[in-house]
Amino acid sequence: MSRPILSGRLAKWALLLSEFEINFVPQRAIKGQALANFLADHPVPAEWELTEEFPDEEIFLVEVLPPWEMYFDGAARRSGAGAGVLFVSPKKDLLPYSFVLTQACSNNEAEYQAILLGLGMAVEMQIPQLHIYGDSALVIKQLTGEFETSWRTSGPNPGSITPFRPSLREWASRRISRHRSQSGTIRPAANRNPHLRTLGNSSPTEDGTEEEQTEKIEESFPISASQNEVRDWREPIANFLRHDTLPVDLRERVQIRRAAPKYAFIHDILYRRSYEGLLLRCLSKEEGLQVLKETHSGICGAHQAGPKLHLQVKRLGYYWPLMLRDAIEMARTCKQCQLHADYIHQAPEPLHPTVVSWPFEAWGMDIIGPISPKSDSDRQYILAATDYFSKWAEAAAYREVKAATVVDFIRTQIIYRYGVPRYIMTDNGCAIQKQSHGPFFAKNFAIQQRTSTAYNPAANGLAEAFNKTLCKILKKTIGANKRSWDEKLGEALWAYRTSFRTPTQSTPFSLVNGTEAVLPLEVQLPSLRIAMREGLTTEECAQQRLAELESLDEQRLEAQQRLECYQSRMTRAFNKKVRLRSFQKGDLVLVVRRPMLFTNKTGGKFAPKWDGPYVVQEAYTNDAYKLVTAKGSELLITNGKFLKRFFP
Repeated sequence: MSRPILSGRLAKWALLLSEFEINFVPQRAIKGQALANFLADHPVPAEWELTEEFPDEEIFLVEVLPPWEMYFDGAARRSGAGAGVLFVSPKKDLLPYSFVLTQACSNNEAEYQAILLGLGMAVEMQIPQLHIYGDSALVIKQLTGEFETSWRTSGPNPGSITPFRPSLREWASRRISRHRSQSGTIRPAANRNPHLRTLGNSSPTEDGTEEEQTEKIEESFPISASQNEVRDWREPIANFLRHDTLPVDLRERVQIRRAAPKYAFIHDILYRRSYEGLLLRCLSKEEGLQVLKETHSGICGAHQAGPKLHLQVKRLGYYWPLMLRDAIEMARTCKQCQLHADYIHQAPEPLHPTVVSWPFEAWGMDIIGPISPKSDSDRQYILAATDYFSKWAEAAAYREVKAATVVDFIRTQIIYRYGVPRYIMTDNGCAIQKQSHGPFFAKNFAIQQRTSTAYNPAANGLAEAFNKTLCKILKKTIGANKRSWDEKLGEALWAYRTSFRTPTQSTPFSLVNGTEAVLPLEVQLPSLRIAMREGLTTEECAQQRLAELESLDEQRLEAQQRLECYQSRMTRAFNKKVRLRSFQKGDLVLVVRRPMLFTNKTGGKFAPKWDGPYVVQEAYTNDAYKLVTAKGSELLITNGKFLKRFFP
């Protein structure tokens, strides 16, 4: 107001108020310590009554709530031991708990175990004041210090209670009579008796020890407060609509008042108004689950998904809280829906490419066949091997492939030509299994054989890719005589070795020999390379060849870099479609019905797509799992992309 505006309402107000001497004075802070000191020096007597003439007078009084009470008891006998704790709140609410002690202990140790369990729960509930009651005179007097403590066991003892003392602002212990303890205040659980039918108690003898006794209990005590009967959610709303009664809890009162306009009580039935104006009959939790089960899998049940099942039940005119969550859970745990669910085509884990640093270090081997028709020499199988670095391939045709055939092929086609490889990757075929010839190569040549998971050809992808390429070349070269495919096998291999490969940006022949192969076409129509060599002497040709061999290492290093770049691009593209899922030991899973041959009949049109459930016995790296049936029989190691979780 020190700078009035010459126009507008503020200017008019400033002119009207200018005749008064109005000065701005800031409010001074009231020192709270002075008030606190005054109240401490002059406390209000407890016998004074509240006077309505002074507003907010109740702030001078502090309400002192009664302390919590904890009753404990423990019992031990030959069949086991148990401990029980009962909390009594200031409002006289009961919170009973009972525990089964798995380790053998004495009666006094069971008593101390009950105290430790009760104090631990009291600290978690942040109870400030606690009075402890028990029927064991020895334990109570040891806590109060009346008896000396000479504890020799390593189990629960008076020293174990010391860490709980700082967490409780005030606590006291007192002994109660054994009759009061047995009459219903606290009853501990006994081992191997979850229904609390019998109970081990003890009684003092003349020499101060405690003798074990057994007492029958006719009625069982609830294990925890969470197992008490759940109140029907419709009851408070119905009571408010019929009798205008509200619960004691303030929060519940507010919630019921807000929700009451959405409900109507007609002919002793509670209804809820939907946003469409329809009246939906309110059901209890048990009735709602029964309606969901009948709608989902009962007569005329369509086994719909959770959201659709929720909408269908709602259209039928029913309502209960959390019905959408219950519908989703019902559809998810339906066994028939799980067995006939669609395949999961997304990969469960990121791609793990095979990295090889030098030629002929790792080979991928596979069998093609049986091939129909057979060749003229009665051969129907092709045994092929491919180098992971240079993509060089070797293949041979056989009448049948046995373990001896595989051993001879590896010895003559791989070891004698290119040296001993570090490891060979195969699938789980009978002829190339590790048990057939693995010990022979491991003992004589130190070759490691790595097998892929069952029905997962992508794990040995290079061998499968070569099989596809070789079959395509043979299809286009054999002509009309389909039985001459074994004669064209060498020509197909030559065409593959001299073809440009995208991952390495070079041909397999050049990475192995250091130069490109001379094709028959270059001899018929001489190319520039052939024409330049015509005028060279033998010495000049040798020098040129040595120069090519010297640059071979550099060429292979460049090919390795290109291969790593190609694998990184392929990995990024693959990982974009990954939907992570993994399993742990003990999980229940379903397995895709295999072999996944959609062209063959694998059990009929209406056969389930998944088998199981199975139990995960062991989880390996790279998303491989060992499964067992309910009877304990093991399955082949399975890749995670063929699994999904089973919900019982």
